[in-house]
Parts: sequence; C-alpha cells; structure tokens
Amino acid sequence: MNTLQDWLAHCERIHPQTIELGLERVQRVADRLGIAFDCPVVTVAGTNGKGSTCAMLEAIYTQAGYRTGLYTSPHLVHFEERCRVEGAIVAADTLVEDFAAVEQARLQGEAVSLSYFEFTTLAILRRLMRAQLDVVILEVGLGGRLDAVNIIDTDCAIITSIDIDHQAFLGNDRETIGREKAGIMRPGVPAIVGDPVAPDSLQAHAEAIGADLWRFGHDFNFSGDKQQWNWAGRGRRYASLAYPVLRGANQLINASGALAATEALRERLPVTAQAIRMGLAMAQVPGRFQIVPGQPSLVLDVAHNPHSVAALAANLDAMGFFPTTFAVLGVMADKDYEPMLRRMAPLVDHWIFTDLDTPRAAKAADVADYWRALGLRPDVPVETAATPQAALARAVSQSEPADRIVVFGSFYTVGGVLQEGVPRLDAPHFMAPKTDS
Repeated sequence: MNTLQDWLAHCERIHPQTIELGLERVQRVADRLGIAFDCPVVTVAGTNGKGSTCAMLEAIYTQAGYRTGLYTSPHLVHFEERCRVEGAIVAADTLVEDFAAVEQARLQGEAVSLSYFEFTTLAILRRLMRAQLDVVILEVGLGGRLDAVNIIDTDCAIITSIDIDHQAFLGNDRETIGREKAGIMRPGVPAIVGDPVAPDSLQAHAEAIGADLWRFGHDFNFSGDKQQWNWAGRGRRYASLAYPVLRGANQLINASGALAATEALRERLPVTAQAIRMGLAMAQVPGRFQIVPGQPSLVLDVAHNPHSVAALAANLDAMGFFPTTFAVLGVMADKDYEPMLRRMAPLVDHWIFTDLDTPRAAKAADVADYWRALGLRPDVPVETAATPQAALARAVSQSEPADRIVVFGSFYTVGGVLQEGVPRLDAPHFMAPKTDS
C-alpha cells in the first residue's frame, strides 16, 4: 500500500461495519501510538454548523498568528480535505506514513479491528500531533460521547445545534441526542452551547460533571442590523463587526459560538479584535450556502437533514426573486426527506433528483415517486439523472440567465458537482443539453 487511495481501500475492507460507535478499540490503538496534544484542543459537535464554526475558529487563530490544525469530516471531493495544517490541506502522500503507523499499532499483540472512520481519525490525529501546533480544532463525526474524536480530552467543547438526525445511532428526540452530544464535555472545562433553544439534557450533563457551561442567550449573545452586528460575552464585547463572509443568517449563531470559545480560551490563546474581524472575513467552507458567480445563479449547500434544509430555504428566500428555481437533490436513504421536500416545495419550480455513488443513497426514481405521492405541487416538472454533474447539466440546459439552480441534499451531491472544480455555468460544455447514457 503505497498511496493514500491504497490505504483508504484497505480501511474499507478490514471492518465489517461502516459505523461502530464506541471508544474502547480506538483508545487502545491511540495509546499504542502515544497520541496526545500539548496544545489546547477545541472539540466541536452538533447536528449542523460544525464545519462553519471550525472554519471560523481556524481563521481567527491563524490571523492571531497561531499554528492551527483542523480535522473535519466528511470531505467533498478528496479525502485529504479532512486535515489542514496552518490553513493548508495536507498532501495525500504525507498521510501515507500516518496510515502505516496506525496499521502497525493496531496489529501489535492482539489485533484490533477499526472502522474506516476510526482508522482514518487516528491517522489524522497522529499527523496533527506531529505538526507542532499551537491549537487543534476537531470536528466530531457523529454524536459525541462514543465518536472516535472523543478519545481526546478537550480544552473547550462547542455544541452548535441539536436536531433529529442519525436516529439509529443517537436516538429519536432532541433530549436523547443532546445527551450524546454532551459527551464531549469535560469537568471544569468550558462547554459552549450555541443552540438558542438547547435541550435540557445539555445543561443537566454539564452540571452533573461540573463543566463550565456557556449558554447562548445567557452567557453570550449577539445583536445587529443589516450593516453590522455586535457580540457580548462574559466581560467582553465586540461592536460594529462586519458580517461573516460565510453566507446565511444561521452563521451569526455559529460565529457567536466561535467567539465564545475564543473568550473562554483567552488566557491560553489571546486574540485581538483585529484577528477576530479578519478571521470572520476570511473563513471559507465550500458547499455551505456557497453561491457560485455567474448566470444562472448557482447555490451549493450540503444541507442533508430537515434542520439544515430549513436554514437553506430561509437563506434562499432572502436572495430575492428568480423566475425559475431548479433543484438538484441527491439524498441518503436513511434521511427523513419528507420534511426536506415539504420545506423546499414552495421555492422549487423544477426538480431533478439524482443517483449518488454510494450504496447508502436513495434511488433518484424512488425520491421522485415519493415527491409525486406527496401531491404538493403536481404542476412542477420532475426529472431524474444518473449523477450530480449530469443533473446540473440538465438544469443549466433548461434555465435562463435570470434563473437559479440549487444543488443540495448530501456531501455526495455537492461533491459530485465539484469533482472537476467549481463549475462555470457559462463554459461551453454546460451550454448544450446532456444525457445520462
């Protein structure tokens, strides 16, 4: 196994389950690898908003002059997107050494079976550990308490939002899911809760273990108008801030949580107001309400559950009038996509459902049949496509310059569109209709 792709294929073969929650196996291998961090660690969990919060923190601390490390998941196109050091994606070849080290450690003595996520998490943690960083930011993959990322004791836990998702692993209600997310909290350590209507289970767990709880609306908050916004926390305020470069009304909530974390860690990682202003102006997360310049308007969003789709719909509403909105949707079969379809129904004038290159995905034809069965707007045209790129090409071929195309539903959907880079809709290959042969 000489390449990263060789190792990723190996990781997919060695464990019978795609997801297996629990820390005992991954902790055993981490101990063999000696994984530990001398610098502060920020761990970010939540249903939505994790990636944006991580990107803002990374940008703020980079602007403050710190060497940053970032782990996020999943990726859009290339696996190495999951690991950044000092703001730059780590080269694929660089990670090969870390995968080999994890393999050697898991086979020491009694062999340990690791899932794809556990194996790859350990490899990236090893890479970050060896990078001599000032701060490490870790995004939780799923849940919190039993996620592989939680083997690392955090110096500041952030929980962005709680909504219904991954019910088979996390539970069927917000209180139960909140308890799982709360598992990243630690005694005596700041715990930032950014959900404006947080489940009671978060506060209960923080009190039970003695975490230093920071609640949105109690310990920090924001205000603002159309031009600027203000943040207030424990003993500190920032006034007349420019809006984050990341688009969407929900980004102020994410930014507020990020600023609360910088305040909670101020003694160890002091930052200036200028670093905060510059960081919020420079943070980038592809696929989060990403508006691609050109005509027709193209919006890319990895919204893949009812809560994130509701935020997407609100952001689309705020964009103004478009004669026709085309929607390209590819979604996982285990998602509750009925409320997603209902929320987007008033905004979409033409649906193109797409298949995705993963066995977890719902078939485009099945989602199309489900949409028709809802009977919400029988007059709206419905098509299916074999790939996200083919679906986008169909939308472009039928759209006018003043129209809008929205691609959403999964990382696979947006990633499929971005396989060859950010698409230019005025490029020659997008100007003629395409078919799915």
